[in-house]
Amino acid sequence: MLRATTLGTGPVVDTVTLDYDARFRRRVSLTGDGGLAFLLDLPAARELREGDSLLLEDGKTVTVRAAPEDLMEARADTPMALARTAWHIGNRHLPCEIHADCLRLRWDHVIAEMLTGQGCVVQRVTAPFQPEGGAYGHGRTHSHD
Repeated sequence: MLRATTLGTGPVVDTVTLDYDARFRRRVSLTGDGGLAFLLDLPAARELREGDSLLLEDGKTVTVRAAPEDLMEARADTPMALARTAWHIGNRHLPCEIHADCLRLRWDHVIAEMLTGQGCVVQRVTAPFQPEGGAYGHGRTHSHD
């Protein structure tokens, strides 16, 4: 089985579509959307983002795609209200994708009620999820290195 041990560039031979949880990996057998089976075998767990290219041992690549997921978008009347909402989300350590006019999170009816209580309009959507990384590093990290 071919192995992908790093990110890199090369001719694209397949794509692999993964949800947010599946895009944080170190070692796992994967099958591309076109049927190519390969082993992801990275030196350390890392965040895989939409558009990353996994370099296979033969010099070819598999492109990472973010799968559509069950999400919600929170919108507020003013930028200040949206910033305040972002603070409440961060205070709960929830993964959040930040846009100029909305915040996107995984669907959770309890959090949706909390956001509505903060004055936001919450809409359920299906879309790829690419939340912000950690403040002190890239991806899902709490490291302060």
